[in-house]
Amino acid sequence: MDAETLLARFGKSLREARKRRGLTQAQLAALAGVPRLKVIQVERGEASVSIGAYAEVAAALGLEFTPVPARRPTLDEVAELLANG
Repeated sequence: MDAETLLARFGKSLREARKRRGLTQAQLAALAGVPRLKVIQVERGEASVSIGAYAEVAAALGLEFTPVPARRPTLDEVAELLANG
């Protein structure tokens, strides 16, 4: 599996966690100590964002990085990657 797909999935999971907690991007940015634009970039799964920024956002949501075996992307994920690419 490629890094772009992994980052897209991770960003999506962070966005879903933020929404489940009822937080806006601005509120999460304040909790994580990063600019709102950084939260937007993390949620998009942008590769140019440092791993530290991903960690700050995840930590602010009470999450951690946990390696799991990769799975193939779903058709919806492939379509989303193609649309955003």
